[in-house]
Amino acid sequence: MKTSLNAIAAFVLVLAAATPALAHANLDHAAPAVGATVETSPDQVKIWFSSEVDPAGTSVQVLDAADKQVDKKDFKIDDKDKKIVTISLNPNLPDGTYKVVWKARGASDGHNTSGDFTFTIKLKKP
Repeated sequence: MKTSLNAIAAFVLVLAAATPALAHANLDHAAPAVGATVETSPDQVKIWFSSEVDPAGTSVQVLDAADKQVDKKDFKIDDKDKKIVTISLNPNLPDGTYKVVWKARGASDGHNTSGDFTFTIKLKKP
């Protein structure tokens, strides 16, 4: 009986320790999609995170192959869903691979995460 109680207590402690990690704001998906090739220059990049983000610790930049920033520096967190972040892109971006660099602070746990991904524009020729 004592062994069973110890095992249950250990299991509960493991679950309790793992719970805060679930609140980290990690990249869930994006549009354009991670690694996608698109045939038109997108108007924006939209990122969905796994949990709500804190504006004070969250940022997004979109860079071209020369590391020149090609976004409008207007990133915002969606008013209705704090897991969604958007940033507008300069119009008519040319063919090329673009890197999205993001940092996010989880609103519920205050932990910082960061990463990047790319997408490619290959304009459809008439």
